Amino acid sequence: MEPPLRYNKCKISRLAGQPPSMVEFPALTGTVACGTGLFAALTPADRGGTVARIEGTELEYVRQQQQPIIEVDNIVKTYKMGRIEVQALKGVTATIRKGEMLSIMGPSGSGKSTFMNVIGCLDKPTSGSYRLEGKEISKLSDNKLAEVRNQRIGFVFQSFNLLHRTSALANVELPMVYSGMKHRKDKAMEALERVGLGPRAKHRPNELSGGEQQRVAIARALVQKPAIILADEPTGNLDSKSSHEIMKIFEELNRTDGITIIVVTHEREIAEHTRRIIHFRDGLISNEETDIGKHKD
Repeated sequence: MEPPLRYNKCKISRLAGQPPSMVEFPALTGTVACGTGLFAALTPADRGGTVARIEGTELEYVRQQQQPIIEVDNIVKTYKMGRIEVQALKGVTATIRKGEMLSIMGPSGSGKSTFMNVIGCLDKPTSGSYRLEGKEISKLSDNKLAEVRNQRIGFVFQSFNLLHRTSALANVELPMVYSGMKHRKDKAMEALERVGLGPRAKHRPNELSGGEQQRVAIARALVQKPAIILADEPTGNLDSKSSHEIMKIFEELNRTDGITIIVVTHEREIAEHTRRIIHFRDGLISNEETDIGKHKD
């Protein structure tokens, strides 16, 4: 069982007009009834647990285990370069639960990008099992993998990958064009408004700042209502202020929509916006850190 979450009472305030058994966690936007141990509102990955202990200045809360959304078992990925074989993943096993917000870290060549490509259905493992929302997909055809990507996974990249001659609105519409979705313009505008770019919808990428371009990319990832967003170095081309703003958008999407957010990053400060860090080294998971990050602040 996971260790309980611990919260200092200095961050707990009584709710006005509520019974003494009700306490509020402002930083986590959550309310817990101490008698029943139920959160009325909290990040989706943490709802439905129980209060283990309230003593002195500390409260312990035990999270309910959420259903896995990604399960990989002994995944191996080997690339052939002429007569040479390079094993990028050497038997990786991991579980990511629905509603989690986590980061993946590791030096260049550690396997983290290959792992993202596999779980993002951009590449197939050489061997091993990959289950997405309970379905085995490691042996799917390329066309079926494309369907999964289009319907269940949103992507955000370091270089934004926007079409420079089209407006922000048209860029966000693009995934819906491929899927034949109706009311594309309205849905694209709604996504842009969610990331605070409604007034800039008609601007082209070269008329937007780096942070604004990344917001367009996030809006584009949102329009298909994905279960998962994979963000590959999403702040790599941004200054610290814009990086912080982008991570706050991801936190909000995780908290309000329950989207599973997976961030690949080299930056510890960015990783600390998430709840869990998976470290890769030499094609394997070397260690994990849990219950970390600025969510606790």
